[in-house]
Amino acid sequence: MSITYQMACDFLYREARLLDDREWDEWLTCYAADVTYWMPCWDDDDRLTEDPQSQLSLIYYPSRDGLEDRVFRIKTERSGASTPEPRTSHMISNVEILADRTTEVDLRYNFVTLNHRYKVTDTFFGTIFVTLRETAEGLRIGSKKIVLKNDYIRQVIDVYHI
Repeated sequence: MSITYQMACDFLYREARLLDDREWDEWLTCYAADVTYWMPCWDDDDRLTEDPQSQLSLIYYPSRDGLEDRVFRIKTERSGASTPEPRTSHMISNVEILADRTTEVDLRYNFVTLNHRYKVTDTFFGTIFVTLRETAEGLRIGSKKIVLKNDYIRQVIDVYHI
């Protein structure tokens, strides 16, 4: 079975809803164990960093273990940046299939996330590149690269902002 455009969109919308609903454990199931989750920085020349091993990143997890640790800290209130938990609303648009390899597709889409905490609402926006793969358990994200366009932010950025 190949991954259709509608299947990909449904998956992306579900992942965003799980973040908005703070369904952390269910959100983690959207990711393959070997996922690479990366948000590069913009350098001084207004170019994205290219190597998470040797250059700065806003977020970098080379596997789902890092995401699991992050969720653990959020759920157990061991994250000062997430206490109290913010209210978010994720919006996804311009979903495109860039490559189709039957059981794996590369997607590009835009996002806007509204984040409300301490009586202030912040907006985060950008473009996300995802490899979505078909597994025995269903669709899973194999890699995710987030290009945050408003990278001058006044707080710690976290997985629920994007």
